[in-house]
Amino acid sequence: MVRKYIFGEPVETGAAVNDCMTARELPSYLQTGIADDKITLTYQFEDDEAVYGLGEQVRGINKRGFSYISNATDDPVHTENKHSLYCAHNFIILAGKNTGLFVDYPGVVKFDAGETKSTQLVITAGKDCVIYLIEADSLKAVVKQFRELVGQSYIPPKWAFGYQQSRWSYENEDAVRNVIRRHHGNNIPLEAVYLDIDYMEGFKNFTVNKDSFPDLKEFTDELKKEGVHLVPIIDAGVKVEDGYETYEEGVAGNYFCKDEDGDDFVGAAWPGKVMFPDFINADAREWFGGKYRWLINQGIDGFWNDMNEPAIFYSAKNLKNTFDKVSEMKNMNLDIGAFFYLRDTVNALSNNPDDYKSFYHTINGKRVRHDLVHNLYGYNMTRAASEAFDKIVPEQRILLFSRSSYIGMHRYGGIWTGDNNSWWSHLLLSIQQMPSLNMCGMLYSGSDIGGFGCDATEDLLMRWLEFGIFTPLMRNHAAIGTRQQEVYQFDRLDDFKNIIRTRYSLIPYIYSEFMKSVLDNEMYFRPLAFDYPDDKFAVRTEDQLMVGDSIMIAPVYTQNGAGRYVYLPEDMLMVHITSPCERKFTLMKKGHHYIEIALNELVIFIKKNHVLPMAVLDDDVKTTRDIEGAAYEWLGYVDDTAEYVLYDDDGISKEYTPKEQWKKYTFAKEDFREGYIYKEK
Repeated sequence: MVRKYIFGEPVETGAAVNDCMTARELPSYLQTGIADDKITLTYQFEDDEAVYGLGEQVRGINKRGFSYISNATDDPVHTENKHSLYCAHNFIILAGKNTGLFVDYPGVVKFDAGETKSTQLVITAGKDCVIYLIEADSLKAVVKQFRELVGQSYIPPKWAFGYQQSRWSYENEDAVRNVIRRHHGNNIPLEAVYLDIDYMEGFKNFTVNKDSFPDLKEFTDELKKEGVHLVPIIDAGVKVEDGYETYEEGVAGNYFCKDEDGDDFVGAAWPGKVMFPDFINADAREWFGGKYRWLINQGIDGFWNDMNEPAIFYSAKNLKNTFDKVSEMKNMNLDIGAFFYLRDTVNALSNNPDDYKSFYHTINGKRVRHDLVHNLYGYNMTRAASEAFDKIVPEQRILLFSRSSYIGMHRYGGIWTGDNNSWWSHLLLSIQQMPSLNMCGMLYSGSDIGGFGCDATEDLLMRWLEFGIFTPLMRNHAAIGTRQQEVYQFDRLDDFKNIIRTRYSLIPYIYSEFMKSVLDNEMYFRPLAFDYPDDKFAVRTEDQLMVGDSIMIAPVYTQNGAGRYVYLPEDMLMVHITSPCERKFTLMKKGHHYIEIALNELVIFIKKNHVLPMAVLDDDVKTTRDIEGAAYEWLGYVDDTAEYVLYDDDGISKEYTPKEQWKKYTFAKEDFREGYIYKEK
């Protein structure tokens, strides 16, 4: 059951799209207080009660024991002491009561999940908010009802499930061609190459540097013959420059956010001074979304939206104040206190809270200060693009994902988890973020494989790819100035090739399970606790995941790890995979095991009376179009019967329900007598 509680005069966020019962008083186990323009909810934890949700956040799957602040923040250093990342996903689950809480408030929301007082959850938000309470008979049912409330998740084109390569520094056509040649020339599948800010003319959205990309349409046509897609970045800030069409249109149409005096607010990002489109305003969304048309007409069919918290390097006002303070200290003897003051003054230029309080949006004719609706910004930038795509190419799916988001954006695009680092701890963080994102509807998701910042090592990249095989978005991405981490830069090229080819062999399963999760409002990634809630060891396991209906994974995420401990909540079939056709099977009993896993091995666990389809690949598979019509090998542990419903479609249209796209397979024990494999005749 879902109940809605309205406090004050909340801003309509658009997060929830389906009706539910409006109630007056929250249940007694949630103590409510309103004071100083804040509302607080206090909940007394049961012993060892787990807390789930919050989407993209730091720390483990169980969020108990720390404080998390929904305040979309441009901060690339995702360490355990951080309370905010790029997104604001205000949905939390109290496992002891199978109860979900969605705090629909677009400003700052704090979830103190036992940091201040270990026995209490305290949620603090602005007094003008809507709270949704979901009570169900299981954790899965809580998520399903929440997802039904907020609407169906975004579905990308099928090619977006292929392997994708990105780096901040592919600055011309030859650089892109080289990436494709080095992959396809070594029989390594590759689906897309990304363009970071280098491709633009002076870091201006919806422009292309003609020296580097003289004819974009001709170039995208060239790549599409090879089955490769070009995916450019779009940033939130619009450069202030006379003669720049997007800037001049924005000024003329009154589409930019305003400062306190009603003038266009000026901040700064990559190109220097920028203005920020008022994405929360429908007219501004329609205008900005329409700007994607030019790139689509050039053959572009995928985009990633960035810098949309929004990231502000500085404001003109704050920059002046900083220079004044620094100037005053120019001839001082800087002792420790003065030096730290100087350092902190300069560091405070970027993403300064005072800047977020100094500009405004127009919502339904009313002026609203940005910090009160801050978390809606990236969500509505992606909404602007998605709504435009529905008009520009209404029958076609376009790849679209974003750095910043709020509940509701999941209907318009996916997300990647932003600027992580080449740290083993960030591989574990990615593993633990994925199910939490799924709870909030963010199904098309992934992290920067190998890490964006710092230098990736060969073993870290290999282990990350072995997990990334299962993330819907499988993208290797790195920052300029870091070590080149395309797989062909390393010695163990054959091992990398086999890992990526294994992804392509598993796409029938990954795509099918993803689509079922979207269409049925289920989770593609799940913590073991959601499938085995009465198993105390499963509940405590946070580094293994259920993926779809058939399998469990237990990635290796430690340096020099030659294996790991694994808990099996039931008897399962363990499969060691070194390539799509090299597999070793071991029937494993329920319980605790140490499993040896070589660096070039992927290990999966198939549940009893479940099966896993794997496409039989030709030697020269380069893109997803090369696996269309492939025969399947079915891996299974069947001691009775097993059924599997395989979903497939043309990968580009928006018709998802015709019966011919759903095919039911039934298997008997006898089908798997030879090595746990059934080969299609």
